[in-house]
Amino acid sequence: MPSSSPQFESISVSKVFDSYPDVVSEKLLFLRQLIFETASELGINDLEETLKWGEPSFLTKMGSTLRVAWRKTYPNEYGIFFNCKTTLVDTFKEVYPEQFRFEGNRAILFCIDDSNNYNNDNSKIPIEALKHCIALSLTYHSIKHQPMLGI
Repeated sequence: MPSSSPQFESISVSKVFDSYPDVVSEKLLFLRQLIFETASELGINDLEETLKWGEPSFLTKMGSTLRVAWRKTYPNEYGIFFNCKTTLVDTFKEVYPEQFRFEGNRAILFCIDDSNNYNNDNSKIPIEALKHCIALSLTYHSIKHQPMLGI
């Protein structure tokens, strides 16, 4: 289980998390925690948390931007979004075809309250696989030239 998330450095980012329904905020804060934990494990010290398109986003010089989001138009879903101009999600689909539900070439989606879905609660998310996807995104610029991102 991930360790605790760092404090928010941006009031605007904190307000976005506060604006979500409690169950959504809890799920997205869990993803945030995984992103910070993975960055720490990789020795990434320049992870910046900001807003892009009004959504909490995570940037580092050596990686590709990650976002966590929930959309009112799809209230039962939340996800982690990747730059669609990268090969990240296509690679994730090859490596983890059964572990995740993907949206095109841009996201891994999770269900909030579907009791038949293995992603119903954080304990059922394949955490190590998700952290691997996060790590590939956080280091994308150093591995993008390798077939299958060096996997």
